[in-house]
Amino acid sequence: MKSSFRYAALILLAACNPCLSAAETALQNIAFGSCAKQFHPQPIWDSIIKTDPDLFIFLGDNIYGDTTDMEKLQAKYQQLAEQPGYQRIKKHCPILATWDDHDYGRNDAGAEFSKKVESQQIFLDFFEEPEDSPRRKHPGIYHARIFGPVGKRVQILLLDTRYFRSELNRVGKPAIRSEGRSGPYEPVKEPTGTILGEAQWVWLEKQLLKSAEIRIIASSIQVISDLHGWECWGNHPHERERLYQLLRKTRAEGVIVLSGDRHHGEISRIDNQLPYPLYDITASGLNWKNSFSNEHNPHRIGVPYREEHFGNLIIDWEKPDIPITFQIRNLIGRTIIQSRTTLKQLSNTSKR
Repeated sequence: MKSSFRYAALILLAACNPCLSAAETALQNIAFGSCAKQFHPQPIWDSIIKTDPDLFIFLGDNIYGDTTDMEKLQAKYQQLAEQPGYQRIKKHCPILATWDDHDYGRNDAGAEFSKKVESQQIFLDFFEEPEDSPRRKHPGIYHARIFGPVGKRVQILLLDTRYFRSELNRVGKPAIRSEGRSGPYEPVKEPTGTILGEAQWVWLEKQLLKSAEIRIIASSIQVISDLHGWECWGNHPHERERLYQLLRKTRAEGVIVLSGDRHHGEISRIDNQLPYPLYDITASGLNWKNSFSNEHNPHRIGVPYREEHFGNLIIDWEKPDIPITFQIRNLIGRTIIQSRTTLKQLSNTSKR
């Protein structure tokens, strides 16, 4: 168990944005996950706590709200608040969060959702966002924080893939179609529409120009995997290309994507978009089991995991090249999927 001093320092980091870059406490273990049914038991929190994370990141579907009645939405958040395991993780480490469709308010919803303004306030209140937080001063819940001292800085970029997202290209009821697609969506054919919205794109560029050794992009939907036909960045291919172009333009290094939504755990990797490999670690099913058939993903490392699980991202700042380990762990904390890289391999000079 981490010392009370270390925990207090991390709490201060999460609450005091101007102090982040000067912080002395480096993140070594980040736990993450998504898809938590608030009306079912959540025993997985004890296994998460046993890994001793410095931070937990909620990647969306933190509750299943699915309502335009804001009193009902608040009541469903209260069900999460009353989960004993959730109460324990709050005491153990800071929690950061973004949302996905079900905690936003409606399945697969985007900019058209009628209660998005009210839902944002309920989300920020539940996660105890300070009254003077930038998140309360702009539409959408996107946000960024930097943890750790110079040489060990980790930037957390919490994207909002809901508030501004344009209409999806629905092609019919879910069915097995070309390339093994099983979901109802195909990529939009014209370079129109958006995922992040222009204001969030401007904000993201400014954040990527800040100094940090590791950058974690928390996206509720998958960035790399795009052949399943469900929600993903690949449904707006011009937006995903814009993301890759922005990462190249800003020369951002140490970029790692964490995603949720898909109700299974997997690790994806691509090698042809940045000067270094890009990893997308999907942890989706804190108390959710997936009965779907195998989704085609040529970028997957290993096999997907469909039982309850969470993710760990472990950084060893003391070793040469700074090893980084990605893990998907099951309900009892056993590592099921694992991949490793180094910070050196995630640099703009790694392929030279």
